[in-house]
Amino acid sequence: MRKSDRVCPNFTRCRSGRSALQALRWPAFLLAALLPLSKLLASENVPHAPFAQWAEVPEPGQLVAGLFYDESEAYHIWAKNDYHNITVHANGERYGIDINQGWLSLQYGITKQWAADLSIGYTTVGWRAFDINQNSQSTTGVMDPSFGVRYQVFNEEAAESVWTPTLTLRAGAVLPGTYDEHIAFAPGVRSAAVEPEILARKHFGWPGLGAYGDALYRWNRTTANDQYIVAIGLFQQIRGWEIQAGYRRLGSTSGDDISFDSATPWTVQYPISVRENNDAIEAGFNYTTSKRRWQFGFYSRTVLDGANSDGKFWFGAYVNIPFSIVKPKP
Repeated sequence: MRKSDRVCPNFTRCRSGRSALQALRWPAFLLAALLPLSKLLASENVPHAPFAQWAEVPEPGQLVAGLFYDESEAYHIWAKNDYHNITVHANGERYGIDINQGWLSLQYGITKQWAADLSIGYTTVGWRAFDINQNSQSTTGVMDPSFGVRYQVFNEEAAESVWTPTLTLRAGAVLPGTYDEHIAFAPGVRSAAVEPEILARKHFGWPGLGAYGDALYRWNRTTANDQYIVAIGLFQQIRGWEIQAGYRRLGSTSGDDISFDSATPWTVQYPISVRENNDAIEAGFNYTTSKRRWQFGFYSRTVLDGANSDGKFWFGAYVNIPFSIVKPKP
């Protein structure tokens, strides 16, 4: 595979041209001026593209609309570091903690290096395990919306050095959703937050092989249980296909432990700020069409171990569709 033939996640052929390092501005930090909100309880669930795909930016004047669907199920939890099976058997079925959600992602290319993104969706979670009569309990509402601006510091295809990766900085922010945050394992932290982020993708070795990395720090202004997320992995491109696999770490810098009573019926008590931590593996694949650059993908994530978390298995599908809003100058 020639270097110019690689398929890039920005739905165009990898472009050439140098990028100069400029001063990165952080408009998202204006969220710090938001009025204080009441302290809320829940788990991390902000919409975000997988496998460091946001390291690429759309062409100038291009809008990329992404439609995502996610669902997860969890049949055990960790209260602090203690493992508990919370499977409920009823009517010939088994029940755990189930999330179903869909979200829209919009990306817009401002210049060759700058892009803006917005993600908003709808979510629902349900469970029986923590109800005294094991009846179904649930909540539904808008996910925690996220938005940000990205600056691509380096573009691998434009660099003179073979060691230069595609490297992008993102200044992001999160706003509280509308679901009921008081239900156990609510689908999101429901906190105003600011999140600086760095994303990278780099080809190496044989044609099509590469590595990705994504690291962010989420400053939760409302709940004060700041979080960090780090994901690293490999990808392999074959014509229009890309296969990915990697590791993801969610950690909290502060917070308190979950209290779980294993007596029947089970009860879970949340502190004001949950210190959620977990380690997961992620995998997926996507296909980008050669003409219209539509991208169809699937991904999954499995939590292997954790503390003050549930053992989710995530599965999702998505489609990214580019539109030329402003025609490029000849």
